[in-house]
Amino acid sequence: MLVLVTYDVNTETAAGRKRLRQVAKQCINYGQRVQNSVFECLLDAAQYVVFKTRLVALIDEQTDSLRFYRLGNAYHNKVEHIGKSPHFAQDDVLLL
Repeated sequence: MLVLVTYDVNTETAAGRKRLRQVAKQCINYGQRVQNSVFECLLDAAQYVVFKTRLVALIDEQTDSLRFYRLGNAYHNKVEHIGKSPHFAQDDVLLL
């Protein structure tokens, strides 16, 4: 399923800036950045649970926020994009 993840981490303190880097790193591990604090992640149900648990453990719920939009498997009809595209589509084959 496609999951859209957005986050807002308070960076007024050094600890907040560290949390921001950690949240971004976890998001990069699971998906593709489409805007500064927005990631598209193709995950199965088990991966989603692990990913969400990791992010929730990183943030300070008093000052930060996370949003998860589960768009499902038929996401192609639910996402409209205008403008510059990411380097590759989430479901493309990537050879290293």
